[in-house]
Amino acid sequence: MKDFTPIAKFTYEHEYSVLKHLLEQANIQYFFKNETMIGMVPFYSNALGGIILLVHQNDKEKALKILKDLNTEQADLRIV
Repeated sequence: MKDFTPIAKFTYEHEYSVLKHLLEQANIQYFFKNETMIGMVPFYSNALGGIILLVHQNDKEKALKILKDLNTEQADLRIV
């Protein structure tokens, strides 16, 4: 985990479901920290600091581009 860096934070699992599929399609190494705990007890999200997307340092630029493309106003699958 030492080669992974945080690039985004989410409150609930449904907020990144499309992003997860796009990262897998691009063969990006990623990990969602706190995903399991918040999936079981959603009210812990604020206490744990949310669900943090960690990506491998080699894939950081590709992952940031995917995030940027999803957050544009023109994106059909925009993250809200």
